Amino acid sequence: MKTPTFQLSLPVTILREGDAFVAHTPALDLSTVGNSLEEAQKNFSEAVNLFLEEAYSMGTLDDVLNEMGWKRKAQDWVPPVVVEHNSQTFQIPLS
Repeated sequence: MKTPTFQLSLPVTILREGDAFVAHTPALDLSTVGNSLEEAQKNFSEAVNLFLEEAYSMGTLDDVLNEMGWKRKAQDWVPPVVVEHNSQTFQIPLS
């Protein structure tokens, strides 16, 4: 029996926090960390695969992706689209 598969493209942001690299995707609200950029990328890939495999094996993949704003197109899933990524400056009074 052929294992079901699907291909997806995720927006990923990688931040440096001290000596660590944090990879995050808002499309799955999933983050992971590594000691190098390459390790963070590898760990992120593993985390995404584990997350999706577990949701599939529990029979909840469709529900989970729907709740996160994904849309079904034929046999594929399309993640929510990032429409803006920027930095904003805030002035907060500390009293």
